[in-house]
Amino acid sequence: MRHARDEDLDRIEDLLAQVRTLPGLLEKKRGVFYRKSRAFLHFHQDPKGMFADISDPDARIDVTEAVGQAVLMAAARRRLS
Repeated sequence: MRHARDEDLDRIEDLLAQVRTLPGLLEKKRGVFYRKSRAFLHFHQDPKGMFADISDPDARIDVTEAVGQAVLMAAARRRLS
């Protein structure tokens, strides 16, 4: 599993646009989001698909399909509230 590259992130640009609307997050590098000074969310590419690592507590979510993307957004909103 490796960190997602720009061409990987291109495939989830709609999801990235949704994440960018969440309050309190700063995208320091494309696809790498921080909350205050702590890493909050980033993405990995794997032969099985695209995965998001979200912190607090650490969780890995398959965001290859729309269902997983919705799960990620719900998890991010919970952690930010």
